[in-house]
Amino acid sequence: SLSKLQLKTGDLDPRLFSRLRHLQKLDLSDNLLDKFPNSLTLPDLRVLNCNNNKLEDVTALKQFPLLEELTYENNVYLTLNDDYKVMFLLQNLRLLNGKDITKLANHVRRVNSRKLTSKVTAHWEKFFRDQLPEKYTAEQVKSIKKKFLKSVQTNVVYGPSSLSEFTRWRVKMIAEEFLAYSLGLELNTDPELEEKMDENEEESTESPREAAEDVGQVGDFSSYINNVTIMPRKRKRNNSKSGSGNKRSKSQAKTEEEAEDVSAEPLHFLQCHSKGNSREDFKTQLWSCVFEPLLDCGARKDPIVSSSRTVATCGGESVCLIDCETGTVLKKYKVATEEFFSVAWTTLTMVISDSRKKSHNILAAAGRRGIVKLIHVAADFCYGEIKAHKKPIATVCFSPTRETHLFTASYDKRIALWDIGIPDCDYNFKASQLLVLEAISIPLRIAPVPTCPDQYLLAGCESGCFAWNIKLDKEQKSRPFEAIFQFPDEDGGITTSHRVDGLAFLNDDVIASKSSKPGCIYLWSWSRSFDTKGKGCQRTVSAVILAELEWSMTDLSYLTLSTCPAKDYVFCGDEMGSVWMYNLSNYTAAWSSAKGKRSDKKIPPTQILKWPELRANGEQLTEVLINNVVSDPTFTYLVVLTSVNITAIWKKS
Repeated sequence: SLSKLQLKTGDLDPRLFSRLRHLQKLDLSDNLLDKFPNSLTLPDLRVLNCNNNKLEDVTALKQFPLLEELTYENNVYLTLNDDYKVMFLLQNLRLLNGKDITKLANHVRRVNSRKLTSKVTAHWEKFFRDQLPEKYTAEQVKSIKKKFLKSVQTNVVYGPSSLSEFTRWRVKMIAEEFLAYSLGLELNTDPELEEKMDENEEESTESPREAAEDVGQVGDFSSYINNVTIMPRKRKRNNSKSGSGNKRSKSQAKTEEEAEDVSAEPLHFLQCHSKGNSREDFKTQLWSCVFEPLLDCGARKDPIVSSSRTVATCGGESVCLIDCETGTVLKKYKVATEEFFSVAWTTLTMVISDSRKKSHNILAAAGRRGIVKLIHVAADFCYGEIKAHKKPIATVCFSPTRETHLFTASYDKRIALWDIGIPDCDYNFKASQLLVLEAISIPLRIAPVPTCPDQYLLAGCESGCFAWNIKLDKEQKSRPFEAIFQFPDEDGGITTSHRVDGLAFLNDDVIASKSSKPGCIYLWSWSRSFDTKGKGCQRTVSAVILAELEWSMTDLSYLTLSTCPAKDYVFCGDEMGSVWMYNLSNYTAAWSSAKGKRSDKKIPPTQILKWPELRANGEQLTEVLINNVVSDPTFTYLVVLTSVNITAIWKKS
């Protein structure tokens, strides 16, 4: 047992472990492991416990071929796709996270593999076989291999979209085996080789700087990287539907051309969430950002528009407060053992000094540890914490009507409502739990309903979209959901079961939500979908769809959307670093009328802001996912959070 020892991956020394040739049971739970070294060996290992770590990948577990029991619960980066990978890789596995998976694993290894193999073979026969001449050179083979692997991973689709990552992984494996068999190509079976190549690629973006430089105090991205150049960049978007490789609708093609005439310009690229202040960190994911509410004394106002220009951002171990106009990181709050997922503002009337009541902005920040930190930003003081959940908190938000009421949505499949209290002049406060809302899957996004924020809460979850009655005059403290909403599915039917990873109100009635259906953001009506006088819990309700927005065909999850109600805008980033912007002011009047009909055609984006080409010492930063995009209430600034530890700030020109 090596449990609870704060072990990191580097602490697992292969020279030591490879001598444990008869070890059958190993407990590595409650540590800080982010991956397994590839050469631990342990040829006789049967039982492995890795609960409560930070594992990001499971493929290295294939080095333990006799493994029969495996548990890795509470590793927040691991998903259903990883479960399927270990079922395929470990032929003797019987129990996974306490469940008997024998039957499912056999299906994954046999039926799934057979289906994918026939699809891969058919794809080669149809699109690639004739491209190869009878006598071919090594260079031609190399070229066609590259094209085929890219095409087959994009176009071979099988099973639910929630398993698309596993499917792509298996398709690549099958395609490489197929090419090795058909063309006599060598198969790369050394995962360490791939890792080393990846590391070399990453190193090329690093910048040699003097160690004495105080990185933590500098906000601007260009101060971390020598010779940063920004160039406009055109990208082609892949369609993930089989056979629809390069087809685009006229409206989409038109939009991309128009998008060259950008109405927002990039102001700053900041790298202020680096782990240990490392200037080489291009891996920390940034998740949440919220503009500070306007106060007479607090948030900086833009001189032209009456709006806050300070924004709180979070990702990795830190929360930052940024001035959007100057790009200055005004404040930074760090917790070395935390990974922050969400931030939210509220304004409390507090007596801090000289016995006078005054309004102060308070920031709540939460994440992996299930703890809410309460920060009085102007005083540079984290005055308290609430141990809200035993599992990570995915998102938090304050009630729009009750400034001390905070919702926390957790991986424990519960949403809790807290009264955080008002701190006294010594910052003593008392927090209490008011409600627990039971979800049947992990809640990802939450939104109080604007017309009745003290009565209903809406949540997008891993398995659907739900509504709860949150009225506090009811006795019941723990409540099931009151309604689950049905949406169209990919096959033309309707379904309640889909991941809803984007959810926000465009106005008092219209909701924008994004589901795991590729290429689709729905706009739908709360009042027409949900009858507040309806009786009974756990009702199934059809969402009354007003329109669909055209979006990227990616099936990647957790690229969330946001809205700017004052300007009728919806924003959503994609897997290519682009920001899709939809100005819906021409539609909202029609939707609000009683006879408002659904728009038949998908509404194309008004504009797509392309990710500029950022070069560090001549090397380009690639594979940028946009995790979140938020505008200030007047849509003057647009803050873009990425998967590569860069906060981009655009300003509307």
